[in-house]
Amino acid sequence: MVQKEKQRHSIMEKKTLGDYNIIKQIGQGTLGKVFLAEHRFLKKPFILKVIPEEFSKDRNFIQRFEKQVGSLAALEHPHIVKVHNVSFSDGYYFLVTDCIVDSIGETTNLSQYLSVNKQSFNEAEIFTLLEQIASALTYIHQKSIEGTPLAHRGIKLSNLLVGRGDKGLHVYLSDVGLSSVLGEGTILTRMYRMLFEGIQKQQETGVLNEDKYQICNVDNKQLSRLHASFMQMHAFLAPEQKIVKSKPVSKKADVYAFGVLAYFLLLHCYPEGHFPLPSSFYPDMRYDWDLLIKKTLDPSPDKRPSDLLKLLNRVKNVNFEKGLPPQGASESGALESVKQATLFDMEKSFSAGTGGMGESETARDTLPSSVTLVEKEETLATVDEHMLSGIANLAKKGGVTPFLKPGKIEKPTYDPDPGAIFQIETSVARYIPQEKEIKDVKPLLSEMKVIEGGTSSRGSEGGGRDERPLHQIEVKSFALDAHPVTNEQFVRFLEVMQGEKDANNQDIIRLKETRITRSVGKLTIESGYAKHPVVGVSWYGAVAYAKWVGKRLPTEAEWEVAAHGGNSEALFPTGNSIEKTQANFFSADTTTVMSYPANGYGLYDVAGNVYEWCQDWYSYNYYETTEHEPDNPQGPLQGVYRVLRGGCWKSLKEDLHCSKRHRNNPGTINKTYGFRCAANVQDENT
Repeated sequence: MVQKEKQRHSIMEKKTLGDYNIIKQIGQGTLGKVFLAEHRFLKKPFILKVIPEEFSKDRNFIQRFEKQVGSLAALEHPHIVKVHNVSFSDGYYFLVTDCIVDSIGETTNLSQYLSVNKQSFNEAEIFTLLEQIASALTYIHQKSIEGTPLAHRGIKLSNLLVGRGDKGLHVYLSDVGLSSVLGEGTILTRMYRMLFEGIQKQQETGVLNEDKYQICNVDNKQLSRLHASFMQMHAFLAPEQKIVKSKPVSKKADVYAFGVLAYFLLLHCYPEGHFPLPSSFYPDMRYDWDLLIKKTLDPSPDKRPSDLLKLLNRVKNVNFEKGLPPQGASESGALESVKQATLFDMEKSFSAGTGGMGESETARDTLPSSVTLVEKEETLATVDEHMLSGIANLAKKGGVTPFLKPGKIEKPTYDPDPGAIFQIETSVARYIPQEKEIKDVKPLLSEMKVIEGGTSSRGSEGGGRDERPLHQIEVKSFALDAHPVTNEQFVRFLEVMQGEKDANNQDIIRLKETRITRSVGKLTIESGYAKHPVVGVSWYGAVAYAKWVGKRLPTEAEWEVAAHGGNSEALFPTGNSIEKTQANFFSADTTTVMSYPANGYGLYDVAGNVYEWCQDWYSYNYYETTEHEPDNPQGPLQGVYRVLRGGCWKSLKEDLHCSKRHRNNPGTINKTYGFRCAANVQDENT
């Protein structure tokens, strides 16, 4: 270890290595330290990968390395880092490769890029990135070194380098062929040893807390980096690479790693154990990612595909098996087949006791794009009519309670907002949909959950000053959307409005803050975001949408009661604690609605994902008022700000408390603001 430290200091202190001036160290991995350097005469940047000392002292390795590096240097592909030569200077062997820099001139690998650029890739970007890697791997697998087929066998995020591209990302695969030069198992064995030595060093210099099995009072950054690097590398290893075998690992290990990469880019986690497929998170994806994942991550190497480019072509062009008719079928036949399939799925859903399809999602998602809007809506109207008329019988048949059983939901009527004294006029007062606007576009309704009226706790003694005091209130029965309004639902409303402003010239939504775009009058949703909650909606836009679908916004009291999920003492919608597996918070983006477990009332995304507008004006001391006037509180009569609740994808855990209050001007546009709708429930006996 002392000798290794000496090596690091000698290179950095001398600032030279052979014909290269060292600029900085940019990495340290299993295969040695990596430096950014400039050739002294060519004045051109290169990357130097210094071979570890233990290999440099192995004459057999050096001979093999010098002999085989010629084959590596002969590799020429637009998505493979070019190897120039192997050099020796000052007792160090080092590999010289091209310097790949990104759009701002920095050396960046894909792991670093994803950690800095929090925005998720869309499907097209993921496909393009994977296509580049697949092209590089296909090229590699056609080559050999001394008669042995070439394979990478060490793909991971950190050896995918991000460079400049004409359009979008341009990625390069590095370390090609080094696993072949080092020998099977050497990389993994070395990583195990480095991790063990790091832990051993920390134990020698620190204090081991036996109760928590943690090392205390020392700087653990280096150990954390080693551990993270090991975990990443281990996640990309194929099953056959994790056990010692005399038979060399084939190129099918690269296919497995390719599948891991695809899975990570799509879902931001590694496939472990019995992992869910992408469609379970994003059912509206354009490409058949499930096919790719199932094929590439097959435990048996022999069952994995050999041609990744061919597989990607199938993923892109496959006729999805989601109810679509065969290619060449008539559109009328397509409509009829979708309608019948949807009715069958709906009845099957009720019979299974799952509560049915709340939005006729399958039918809408699978209608051919060539079918006109009018034809689609006529077909879907038949589906919806059948669903509404048969819901009671289907529910009774399956032993399921229909969600409207406690009473029928009333469509609210709106008067001019009595509290809008600080505004010219509200959109609710002025927005009157014209019949000609809505005759061809119908709302895509959400399933609603009924919350029965009664006494519930409100506020908190341990929260902010505006959350106090903790007190009891009475609320009437009401219904609330099971999830926030999504992009695909709100787009229909924008088609009706034919713009993003209301009659008072108030912004309904600001598209540049959303995943919705308008081009030549046509609205489109970014791929993969149809079922994400709509964001960038003002309070005026939320109220106008609610009126269009015959609903309203929830009061702040209703929202808080619903958030508790039937447990008024719970701190969070999930109980007395909340974890990243239970809600979308402190993350990089919104997620598909209903990606996390529902609360006790069957409501999804009450905590996190998006802040939700409520009907009420905000008042700092309003909870002191409702302590003395607890009967169905409707909020202050006037104010400056409107209430938002629930936290968002950027929030810290503290913002997800059921009692946490937030507010902003009703005209504010923010990419973390969304909403869900509510409705009154009338007792059938009254």
